[in-house]
Amino acid sequence: MAPQTSIKPHSDFTNFVLTSHVPLVIPENGNNKCRLSVGDETRQWLEGKVILFDTSIYHDAINDSEEMRYILMLRVWHPDLTKEEREALQFIYDCLEIPDLLSADPGMVFMAQQRANLMKEFPLKDVGGGFGANKLGGKKGKGKNKKKGGGKGFGS
Repeated sequence: MAPQTSIKPHSDFTNFVLTSHVPLVIPENGNNKCRLSVGDETRQWLEGKVILFDTSIYHDAINDSEEMRYILMLRVWHPDLTKEEREALQFIYDCLEIPDLLSADPGMVFMAQQRANLMKEFPLKDVGGGFGANKLGGKKGKGKNKKKGGGKGFGS
């Protein structure tokens, strides 16, 4: 977040996920220059201290420092969702990304399901010779990894 800026109060109206901020670089760490407010509660970001909150509640952010503020933002399913609810919501998101999941053609649905599955796989690190190694004389197959089988506001 740029120095001397703020993000006005807003809501994403999405209470089925929680947002986590992992503070990476906080200017004047501990001096209350970089803050996050959720509802009527305000907290400062502190390097290494994770903040978990519900973005369906109005929230805003402030960087009153003279330097950039960096966080890693992650979104996680709300812990009160059942497995079935998570799967249903994931299917909705998948259909928005891959409309062929709703096709009347079974072949199109199959291909769309394969694409959706690929999108959910964790990328495997290629420990081979680096970028373009196979084209530059690296050995094919070497170094390939094998696959292995809510509250309100801030979280605690």
